[in-house]
Amino acid sequence: MALITFSNPEYRDKTVYAVAGSHTETLLKIARENKIPINYECEDGECGTCLIKVTSIDDKKRQRMGGPLTEKEKEVLRTSGKITKEEMEQMIVDDLPCPWRLACQMIVRDEDILVEY
Repeated sequence: MALITFSNPEYRDKTVYAVAGSHTETLLKIARENKIPINYECEDGECGTCLIKVTSIDDKKRQRMGGPLTEKEKEVLRTSGKITKEEMEQMIVDDLPCPWRLACQMIVRDEDILVEY
């Protein structure tokens, strides 16, 4: 089980349990099921409306922060200016997670995370 804390300055923080690694439970789906108002439009990783910042808060594990970036996420993050091509390549070399994700694309792993939306 993963603990996900959703944080937004306009709403009270909310922590929920999520089943890790189901490969169908995106962060957006979990947020919607728990009535957390993350903005979204296409739900397909193309519009960038559900952009979130993710931070690992699991002291026991290395920073992983969900499954790998999808190709759609990489493109949206580059075009929105959240990450450069060089930064993306360096993250791959150093095996570091990207703090910016799309809620509709991120699959939760067995780790505790903070999601800022």
